[in-house]
Amino acid sequence: MVKHYDVIVFGTGSAMNIVSELINRGTNLRLAVIENNMVGGICLTRGCIPSKLLLEVARNIRRIREAGKFGVNARIESIDFTGVMERVWRRIYRESKEIEHSLKHHSLVDLYQVDGVFVGDYTVDVGGREIEGEKVLLSTGSKPRIPQVPGIDLVDYYTNDNFFRELRELPKRTVVVGAGYVGLELGFFLAMMGSQVTVLGRRSRILPEEEPEVSELLQRDLSQYMDIRTNHEVVEFRKNGDRKIVVAENKLTGDNVEFEADAILIAAGRASYSDVTRPEKTGVRTDKKGWIIVDEYLRTSKEDIWAFGDATGRMMYKHKANYESIIVYYNAFLGEEVKADYHAVPHATFTEPEVASVGMKEEEAKKKYDILVGYAMYDETAKGEAMMVKDYFVKVILDKETLRILGAHIVGPEASILIQEIVNLMYTESQTAEPIFRGMHIHPALSEVVERAFFHLHEPEEWHRHEH
Repeated sequence: MVKHYDVIVFGTGSAMNIVSELINRGTNLRLAVIENNMVGGICLTRGCIPSKLLLEVARNIRRIREAGKFGVNARIESIDFTGVMERVWRRIYRESKEIEHSLKHHSLVDLYQVDGVFVGDYTVDVGGREIEGEKVLLSTGSKPRIPQVPGIDLVDYYTNDNFFRELRELPKRTVVVGAGYVGLELGFFLAMMGSQVTVLGRRSRILPEEEPEVSELLQRDLSQYMDIRTNHEVVEFRKNGDRKIVVAENKLTGDNVEFEADAILIAAGRASYSDVTRPEKTGVRTDKKGWIIVDEYLRTSKEDIWAFGDATGRMMYKHKANYESIIVYYNAFLGEEVKADYHAVPHATFTEPEVASVGMKEEEAKKKYDILVGYAMYDETAKGEAMMVKDYFVKVILDKETLRILGAHIVGPEASILIQEIVNLMYTESQTAEPIFRGMHIHPALSEVVERAFFHLHEPEEWHRHEH
């Protein structure tokens, strides 16, 4: 017999914002929540939260190592790698269990900790039982994309799914496959803890979606601590006794290069869960990679089914998923028609230095607008000079006619904080830089580097001469 619910919810990440609101509103709706992994979603259990807890340790280690430039003679006596990993795991495990307990003991919620597989219209198989819902929320998340390379099944490897749960001994040598933010963040952490880290990126630069000058500076900086190989495509994995061997083709020369590893971390992008959930069985359209297709209201092709977060394959950030959960709540449960607005979705990479970006890149903006580019170096400010930082910068892109902010890109300490001032202005009615021109910035705070970028506006050609 099929059990009926008012709402079926896939995922316990940002979808919980909607579940909580429905419960707190006193709707008395019957809710089925489906989770095929640890309760709490990717961010809490195997993404943002545990990685940033580890990266705070790594940042402090780097600062201690570099304290000599301030005349501070400091030495790290030892690092308790196992203790660090256990502390982080206990923290996320405890919170996950608290959320799980709350769901299991709420009278309006049934928690199904299995794969949810569509078998018909609004009908889902949950571990051999069938349930159906009036509305369905697809916040199914994403999973690590595993490259289909010969030998991948012969070697043990980590992804963000098992890195925090299983890694307890520091690998002497680590090979990271992928030079995006996941690979760089976890690779940086391991390097700071003492592992010999090699990062293999198939593209011509790390963080390829960032501005070229941002990627280039970050690569130069991180190369002090990691062996970063761009234009290297992994073509084979081998095992020789206890040794793992990663073979990569140098795409510039055509030569194959072998790297020995005690641990392999696969960080080669994300994949859809649609091969598991089978949303097409209920009439939900997906693209060729399985990502769920939605309109500007986050509706799928099937009435009363919405999708958001990683499930759509676009901008896989927790803050974006949280924002979309609000849009879905208004549209699905309050009868409104609110469009999702993505003109200023910020993101950051939390290495040391950090990288943060929002809006358009320069080349993209030039195709649509007559632009001005603002640029300022950290060490041009009193605080930057006090920090003894070199080369880090803020870059802003404005529409020349209206001074509307089109984008911003920062590489340096606290970039994720510094960019928020710009993000907030991009959500005002005019979206212009006028408040920065009229306002005051605390002196000598690091935020003055943002102010200086807006006060040093150039034509694109002129700024590139200034940059070099």
